[in-house]
Amino acid sequence: MTLTWDEFRKVDIRVGKVVDAQDFPEARNPSYRLTIDFGETGVKRSSAAIRRWYAKADLVGRHVLAVVNFPPKQIANFVSEVLVLGAVQPDGEVVLLRPDEEKALGARVA
Repeated sequence: MTLTWDEFRKVDIRVGKVVDAQDFPEARNPSYRLTIDFGETGVKRSSAAIRRWYAKADLVGRHVLAVVNFPPKQIANFVSEVLVLGAVQPDGEVVLLRPDEEKALGARVA
């Protein structure tokens, strides 16, 4: 499927900083509940099925990229507000995407 530039521009991807990571045992896949600070865009929550590859201590303070304009999604007993982006490897491992430098929180990806 091919997107137009106008369609792509509707996707709001922003830089955020993980400020908290908690286990999410109710999720179907091994996941964390993440709290992410997007600066002026606000603090949002996300469910991320990355527990197999990341320790909570390695996530807190890490900058990530996330789609911030999807509708909230109910996952078990949790509402996920943003989609944290990762590159899915051939073996299924998810590698979180992040900017090269830690600059302004909430910066829009273009």
